[in-house]
Amino acid sequence: MANSTEEAKNQMLEAIGADSVDRLFEQIPDEHLTTRQFQLPAALASEVSLKRHLLDVLGKNETCEDNLSFLGGGTWQHHVPAICDEIWTRSEFLTSVWGTPSSDLGRNQAWFEFASQMGELVDMDFVGLPVYSWGAAAGHAMRMAARMTGRNRVLVPALMDPQRIDVARTYCGFPEQVGHIDLVPVGYEPDTGRLDLADLESKLSGDVAAVYYENPTYLGVIEDQVGEIGRMARGHGVETIVGVDPTSLGLIAPPGAYGADIAVGSTQPLGIHMNGGGGVGGFIATRDEERYAREYPTLQISLTDTTVEGERAFGLTLFHQSSYGSREDGKDWTGNSVYLWTIANAAYLSALGPAGFEELGKSILRRSHYAAKRIGEIPSVSVLWPGGFFKEFVVCFDGTGRSVERINRELREQGIFGGRDLSDDFPELGESALYCVTEVHTRDDIDRLVKALEEVTS
Repeated sequence: MANSTEEAKNQMLEAIGADSVDRLFEQIPDEHLTTRQFQLPAALASEVSLKRHLLDVLGKNETCEDNLSFLGGGTWQHHVPAICDEIWTRSEFLTSVWGTPSSDLGRNQAWFEFASQMGELVDMDFVGLPVYSWGAAAGHAMRMAARMTGRNRVLVPALMDPQRIDVARTYCGFPEQVGHIDLVPVGYEPDTGRLDLADLESKLSGDVAAVYYENPTYLGVIEDQVGEIGRMARGHGVETIVGVDPTSLGLIAPPGAYGADIAVGSTQPLGIHMNGGGGVGGFIATRDEERYAREYPTLQISLTDTTVEGERAFGLTLFHQSSYGSREDGKDWTGNSVYLWTIANAAYLSALGPAGFEELGKSILRRSHYAAKRIGEIPSVSVLWPGGFFKEFVVCFDGTGRSVERINRELREQGIFGGRDLSDDFPELGESALYCVTEVHTRDDIDRLVKALEEVTS
């Protein structure tokens, strides 16, 4: 860096009372320090060379825009209206992080609109600004429930996204740590893919803080036992945390309608392009009750009166309980998160409205069920749980004698990304893959996939 001079370093060391930079890291054991020389490539000679190098590296990527993709399972290919990119890329929002009072006002209003619209979508009144991902939101919600109940176990579905549960498990800590939360899997009904209520009942006890389940599930199954799950949990004083796909809520009842205590999910389907390496957004929502509000780790936006009669203003509330307000003493650490994406989310929610979400849901339902029907007609190929699912469904290739890895490799040769391979994560499902169909897929796209699958499985 331009200001990384010896003089500048010495001035900083003198100010903090250290005689060397090494003193700042003396707590790191010697065996953790690398002494070998790294074999790094030679420095590039110019900006022109750097640009060419980066373009060459990035040019190796194969995108879902350039190929026909049926990937899902955590990041989904949805249409992003042009208005979303037009609004969130405006300099007023791009540069408005703790900026001038005027820019903060516009930013706070947009955040308030996001929270209001998300609250209406999930039928809950209290919504925080989003965290990094669905997994992060689930992890925070589990910690909220543990603090509220004073208990240290959370029941989770056995058929849960392995990456999502890994993130949540990180938030729940390790057994050696104070406040560790134990995640206990609950089985599923092999014939339906739904949560096994008998197994759930056997694991509910006085030390369970929450039951976490998803509707639709990670594998796309619509969980129609939500009322019974809630009744069973409440009978043991247990909180219910529901993970939802927001694009399903134009058709499926929202969490607030069936008494969920905490709702979480991804905001990526709401106007955010697929991307890797950055947060895609995860929301947390509850009823507007103080016992929940006091446990939020995120920033909240409220509306209040000012000193001018009849004037209203937007502002942060419960700031002190966040890591921004109390640092390590906050409820949880959320970092800078993905607040810019709330602008795109708010634009998307505004553009669709209630009727738009219903139309979106019906479109996804029709297309995904058409795809499942066509794929299920391929000899030796079957669709697990073909009845009640939304957007994603499981295709089993056991009858073909071919692995999902081989099938996907041969699909790639035809410019098609096949479904997500489930064989390692859920070996009991055999050679199966999770296929995703959204509003971007046309009938011709699905027919092309079916033709390709017929070729590679014959």
